[in-house]
Amino acid sequence: MRETKNSIMKHTFYNKIMIVMALFVFQLIAVLILDKPWNVIASLLSTIVGGAVLALSIKEGKSFLSEHQKLLEEENQLSTLLHSLPDFVCFKDGEGRWLKVNQFGRKLYNLEGIDYEGKTDRDLGELVPFFKDAFDYCIDSDEQSWKAEKVTRCEEGFYLPNGEYKTFDVIKVPLFHSNHTRKGLVIIGRDISQQKIAEEMLLRKEKLSVVGELAAGIAHEIRNPLTSIKGFIQLLEENEHVPDHYLTVMSSEMDRINQIVGELLILSKPQMREYRHFDMSEVLNYVIKVMGHEAILKGITLNVEVPSSPIWVFGDKNQCVQVFINIIKNAIESMDEGEIHVDWKVLNDTIVIAIQDQGVGIPSDRLKRLGEPFFTLKEKGMGLGLTISQKIIEDHKGSILIESEVKKGTRVEVTLPVKNK
Repeated sequence: MRETKNSIMKHTFYNKIMIVMALFVFQLIAVLILDKPWNVIASLLSTIVGGAVLALSIKEGKSFLSEHQKLLEEENQLSTLLHSLPDFVCFKDGEGRWLKVNQFGRKLYNLEGIDYEGKTDRDLGELVPFFKDAFDYCIDSDEQSWKAEKVTRCEEGFYLPNGEYKTFDVIKVPLFHSNHTRKGLVIIGRDISQQKIAEEMLLRKEKLSVVGELAAGIAHEIRNPLTSIKGFIQLLEENEHVPDHYLTVMSSEMDRINQIVGELLILSKPQMREYRHFDMSEVLNYVIKVMGHEAILKGITLNVEVPSSPIWVFGDKNQCVQVFINIIKNAIESMDEGEIHVDWKVLNDTIVIAIQDQGVGIPSDRLKRLGEPFFTLKEKGMGLGLTISQKIIEDHKGSILIESEVKKGTRVEVTLPVKNK
């Protein structure tokens, strides 16, 4: 409304200037054509009227300049607010050309120092090739908003050059002229990346909780008859007519079942743990002794770099040993020959232990599901090993990162906080 008022004032001001100029021309003609005293009277009247109009014009001109100054101040305030927002805000015209974007948006799409005004998403995709796919998606999303002829909301996600994945909750507001032609598009995007991560973690914990309840029931149901069977096997061992190797196989299989039940119970409820300071180098040395023989049997070289000085971690040593045995066992089973490298580094009060194999690798669609209960890539696996390992590391305030490429191998990084003893 203020812009309309300002436009009317501007138009009226120009009209008054034209009137003054017309009176000046009239006065000049009157002086040249009319005889005395009429030319004097006409000149005097035109001077009085022109002066009055000019005075009024000057007054309105001052008012116009004052209004214009206020509009400039408001524009500066809105511009400051726009650039200080932690959200993406962009204005486009009816043809999809960028008119204005805030500082957050320029930094997000690496548009700082680039003349983006008047350019379409397709043009910007050529100027910043890394975001070409994101800009192409925006073209389709904008068109959907135009066709809907109402405010639309969607989620848009893309990777940044540093490898971070960003997800935005995007609102698009299409604007139309009175004749229903396209006028402009307002786009507002809020970064919800951390919220999505939190939702995924919550969903994973809920899944793990359900699996834990199920595992607890299964474990108790198995252990009850298992105790009786174990007792009868011990009685059969005293019978000399039963071959010893039969009893050995039965007993070892019973132990394996009991171990599986124990793993199920780890999922079902918190276990009594002995948290104390332990040296991570001792853990790595123990894992070498346990897994070294199995690696040699398959013709695999296990290269482990052990810290020369103690690196203290606070937690359950046995559980951490179990984690690294599980990871290295998976690496061995993924290879027929080659090398497995285990190295470490201390970074920002944490120790990062990396296990790199030369196995078959994991497809990207399956890599996303690793760690889900009962999801496994092994023919005889239960899909609980990595789930349990992740739970143990999370309980130790650490994290597990898995990267893999088909036919090139898998890299697992375990990060744990370092504690001063």
